[in-house]
Amino acid sequence: MSGTKIVVLDDDPTGSQTVHGCLLLTRWDVETLHEALLDESPLFFVLTNTRGMDAMRAEMITREVCRNLKGALETLARSGRVIDPIMISRSDSTLRGHYPVETDVIAGELGPFDAHFLIPAFIEGGRVTRDSVHYLLVDNEPVPVNETEFARDSVFGYTHAFLPDYVEEKTRGRIRAGQVERFSLADVRGGCLARLLALSGNVACVVDAESQSDLEAFARDLKAAAAQGKRFLCRSAAGIVSALAALPPQPVAAGEMRRYVRGGQPGAVLVGSHVDRTTRQLQQLLQEPDVAPVEVDVAGLPYQAQELRERVLGRIAAAHARGATAVIFTSRRELTFADEQTRLAFGEQVSAFLMQIVHHLPADIGFLISKGGITSNDVLSQGLSLRTARVLGQILPGCSVVRCPGDHPQFPDLPVVIFPGNVGDDNALATVYRRLAKPVPARPGQGHG
Repeated sequence: MSGTKIVVLDDDPTGSQTVHGCLLLTRWDVETLHEALLDESPLFFVLTNTRGMDAMRAEMITREVCRNLKGALETLARSGRVIDPIMISRSDSTLRGHYPVETDVIAGELGPFDAHFLIPAFIEGGRVTRDSVHYLLVDNEPVPVNETEFARDSVFGYTHAFLPDYVEEKTRGRIRAGQVERFSLADVRGGCLARLLALSGNVACVVDAESQSDLEAFARDLKAAAAQGKRFLCRSAAGIVSALAALPPQPVAAGEMRRYVRGGQPGAVLVGSHVDRTTRQLQQLLQEPDVAPVEVDVAGLPYQAQELRERVLGRIAAAHARGATAVIFTSRRELTFADEQTRLAFGEQVSAFLMQIVHHLPADIGFLISKGGITSNDVLSQGLSLRTARVLGQILPGCSVVRCPGDHPQFPDLPVVIFPGNVGDDNALATVYRRLAKPVPARPGQGHG
């Protein structure tokens, strides 16, 4: 018996932001991968968290996942279950991440591939690609991503929004812009199966999309070519993932996800992301009723860690006791570092501190919202010590809800929102909170509208 499975190596845990019903893996031993390959969902995610690592460590982790996946596939093949995976290296829709490090490793370990595709379009997040230029919609106006704050990232910065030039820049000239195959909107909408079938030699390709229907059209041709023996690798945002999976609507609508909240209890919100959008969203959230701000002054780490931890946990406990949701956020001022290595090391130190806070949250909290990709990965893998978690669906476009298993030793059945740092308008975090928080009672004589 043979079949396919969409396998997503996700460099932070936000790639599931367009799907539901599938497993997220925070471990990638052969046994766990074997379990995921046999799961009934057509796809699963391996949360490598490599965007929070340096290039050398990202390469090592990606290689380890690929080798274990190869072992799990070979074990299944020997038992008569042949699975030919569609491989996706899922990364940021604003082009930040370890490209081409991760795609090179995947190709080396699981190839050969006929082509690898850069598909950063993510419609829910306002990212579109037209004429091979990748844009971020700001107030409904397209801004080339190289003109945004994301291009100035201190680790993953870049200078080009024209994707062939981006490929040349990131591969340091190994792949020239003129060698990159471009799939225009006309190609995608007119059908490109014949062209896909002609690709070979792991050629780099960039794909336009302005709507989810564009991604769905390309996905259909990609799967048709794969069914005829072509082997492809995608370096993409989350949009093409849902297009390939072709899932039915999620079972519980976004506006009804309060039903997952445990016992109607207040929750907790953890904000680690530092992009400007997150800061604006945090400001809006703090204006909501029944929230309690708990700032973590990270400049106090590591010298005053114990004192800081006790103070933060005391404020969280007090907020919970009075029925408020604690909003725990790192200080917003940007610190400067001598080099990238020092910055990443400090980020890991801050995350370790926040995970200690998660460990000691009140046991009966009703929900947890985690803001920021790397923060969310650490919450799942370290703060909650989950080996796997299943995605319930999206509470807001681009924001997944997962749930702890019923036998979790500390937080059984706890719903956890994975909220990327760069997703949503200024009110998005407040909207998610309102969808989970206990409704505020109406004043006498006040209607509910």
